[in-house]
Amino acid sequence: MSAGFTRLTAPAAVLAGANIDTDVIMPKQFLKGIDRSGLARGLFHDLRFGPDSLPDPAFVLNPPEMAGCRILLTGPNFGCGSSREHAVWGMLQYGIRAVIGTTFGAIFADNAGNNGLLLISLEPEALAELMAASESTELTIDLEAQEIVAGSFIAPFAIEPSLRRAIMLGLDRIGETLMLAEQIRAFEAEYLASAPWLLDDQPK
Repeated sequence: MSAGFTRLTAPAAVLAGANIDTDVIMPKQFLKGIDRSGLARGLFHDLRFGPDSLPDPAFVLNPPEMAGCRILLTGPNFGCGSSREHAVWGMLQYGIRAVIGTTFGAIFADNAGNNGLLLISLEPEALAELMAASESTELTIDLEAQEIVAGSFIAPFAIEPSLRRAIMLGLDRIGETLMLAEQIRAFEAEYLASAPWLLDDQPK
């Protein structure tokens, strides 16, 4: 799980095509490892690199000014296609912490929420203004205020409270459960006290 944040200010890259699927985000040759290592290189690999394996200067993440990119602005239905969680892992390993678009693939959105990648859905008009503003200024995502700020333009956004809290605290699903460890242990002790015969089945 990545570190949490309340405010994120960073350059934003614009990848505006529609229906960018998980095979484009993380090509299948990067799914073979037994762990999550090396996925940053796989991110948008066939777009980021040319046939000579060198970075394509025309791709949106490759210009020098995008070295600190943490925000991606996308077209509709981003993350559609197969349910490969590697796509989210690769984005986080690369440094992308938030993706702003209009709509997202459902499974990709679930994977993003489970791993701390913030997805923000905006109306097309607001997204178009942000894309234009991102050419000349960094964007700031404020989770407390639930606003995206680009110069004088402010775009409010909605987010599920539990997801907002998890991203601010840097918690994945396991981390959220462990926050309740004391309550879980107390419930377990109370339950076993009321049903002592269950202890008869425990290993000695």
